[in-house]
Amino acid sequence: MSKRAIAIVCAFLVALFYAFNFTAAKEVTPAHIGPYGLTLYRVLITGLIFWGLSFVFAPRTKMTLKELAHIALAAFCGVGFNMLTFMKGLSLTSPISAAVLMVTTPILVLVLSAIFLKEKLFGIRILGILIGFSGATFLILQSTGIGADASNPTLGNFLIFVNALSYAFYIILAKKLTQKYHVLILLRWLYFFGVLFILPFGYNEVVTFDISSASWETLMFIGYVIVFATLGTYGLNIIAIKNLKPSVVAVFVYLQPLLATIIAVSLDKDTITWQKIAAGIMIFSGVFLSSLKQKQKIRTT
Repeated sequence: MSKRAIAIVCAFLVALFYAFNFTAAKEVTPAHIGPYGLTLYRVLITGLIFWGLSFVFAPRTKMTLKELAHIALAAFCGVGFNMLTFMKGLSLTSPISAAVLMVTTPILVLVLSAIFLKEKLFGIRILGILIGFSGATFLILQSTGIGADASNPTLGNFLIFVNALSYAFYIILAKKLTQKYHVLILLRWLYFFGVLFILPFGYNEVVTFDISSASWETLMFIGYVIVFATLGTYGLNIIAIKNLKPSVVAVFVYLQPLLATIIAVSLDKDTITWQKIAAGIMIFSGVFLSSLKQKQKIRTT
């Protein structure tokens, strides 16, 4: 199997793991543990695993302060701020709404590529971006969360959208980093800085979480969030980013709403409303239009 084929498989698994994460994480936060506490568990445990693996399998690598600052910025966008806004947003909105909003990531990658990488935006792409953002805005302002556990869908959906923006920045920043550093070296430093960013927010919620009184079901969902939706997704995603263009990696986000909807509805954890359908159609239309005539050559050096 070629490196590209392996990267595509990795990207698909990332989409699958993230899709169930919308339901798994929603099952435990905020009912059993605060969103920031769950985020700290994710980053701390995963970070320790990546550090251990890097000492065994990765070569010794020296880094300058400038290089560490670059990684710290990527960690802020892809681990710290990204996870905090996702978990907090998901605790306030429904799994399907969150998954639909994540589809804006490919559009955001295109916009950021145009701004920072000087990629051309054709007229049809601009139209697609406007339609996609309109759909996201509509979902943020009009979703009611009826039939689902959504205490504040407006704020929750806004935070999920901010999360998508942060993740788009991370994809672009990580692309350059993967060309220079071993995957495990990069991951261990990303999570080192990620822990520093999240610790002030999640410490109190971790301390107040009584793990001894938690049910096996709750612990299994937390385990899934840590092992599959964090350790698995970030490890596999780095491989995908290393061997594929940022825009190609972002395309796999399209699968998340479909998979997340199937999972959430089949487990009776969410319902489909007309707002979600309308917003989904607008966002998918925007993504489709912004992808037409796409002949990108993203600079990575």
